[in-house]
Amino acid sequence: MPFRPEHIAHFQTLASLNPPRVMRVLAAMILIGFVLVAALMFAAPWVQTAPGVGQVVALDPRDRVQELTAMVSGRVEAWYVTDGQQVAEGEPIARIVDNDPDLLARLGAERGQVLAEISAAQAAVDVALLDVDRYRSLHAEGLAARRDLEGTQIRVADLRAKLAESRSKLNRIDVSLSRQAAQVVTAPRDGRIQAINGAAGGSYVSAGTVLATLAPERAVRVVELMLDGRDVVLVRPGQRVRLAFEGWPVIQFSGWPSVARGLFDGQVRSIDPTPQASGLFRVLVEPSSTSSPWPDANFLRIGGKARGWVQMETVSVGYELWRQLNDFPLKFRSPAKEAEAEGYGPKAAVEIKK
Repeated sequence: MPFRPEHIAHFQTLASLNPPRVMRVLAAMILIGFVLVAALMFAAPWVQTAPGVGQVVALDPRDRVQELTAMVSGRVEAWYVTDGQQVAEGEPIARIVDNDPDLLARLGAERGQVLAEISAAQAAVDVALLDVDRYRSLHAEGLAARRDLEGTQIRVADLRAKLAESRSKLNRIDVSLSRQAAQVVTAPRDGRIQAINGAAGGSYVSAGTVLATLAPERAVRVVELMLDGRDVVLVRPGQRVRLAFEGWPVIQFSGWPSVARGLFDGQVRSIDPTPQASGLFRVLVEPSSTSSPWPDANFLRIGGKARGWVQMETVSVGYELWRQLNDFPLKFRSPAKEAEAEGYGPKAAVEIKK
């Protein structure tokens, strides 16, 4: 029924104002808007999220960026690679030579001399053992004094000590030869040479000096997110995570994941039990097995920045707004739901019976 002025005749003050039709329509729209907003706040669902920032890392520590160091002291004689070159596992990177070019020859000669000493000491021990047996027989027959028998035993002990000392010297020489054999630095993994320490070329380097940096390829990638301690207590392995990678345009609605575009799915792999130096907890996120894969390694490289939202409980929009205004933590999961998520709830028991 259309609105007429006589409808408000008994409201004398309102009738005397005679508001324009536009104002009446605007008031009706505002009233309807308030009703819709109230309905939205109490009826529309909102997915709570625990936000975090981080980067893409390699899951295997051997697949992370590695520094190739000199194993022995010496001078870099030759480089076998250049910056950006792809190398295979075991491929030579650089060759280091000792400042003494005749060191290997002298070590070989010294080793031969020690081997001769060991052979002579072993022969002397064998002869001394024969003397011990002979004097023991003579002492048993009363033809040799006990002092002579003990003297031969002491001589055997001295010769064995010299033999052990010669063998120890041989071990030290073998260790030196083994270290000198490590003068060729090789790539521990397949990858790409990221940078070469040009200052090490042609100059004296000590053991442990960084020669080059290797970035392995074909690594298993995960995302490490840094979460606040107030949120991380509610995070469990297997929870779904929405990820936004650096360089990928996204439209994000954290509470309505079905509306978001340009994000990738992941799931929580593990949570660190202790915080980092910054006070935040590290959460490792791996690709979800039930959704589309992450971008190729050529587009999503190790070290790329990422943002993530760990999806938590579903609440109403009004509750979430009230929580944000009061700075309250995320909604706790009930013990029944927690047990069900862990596989011990009544629903899980029904599924097991089926």
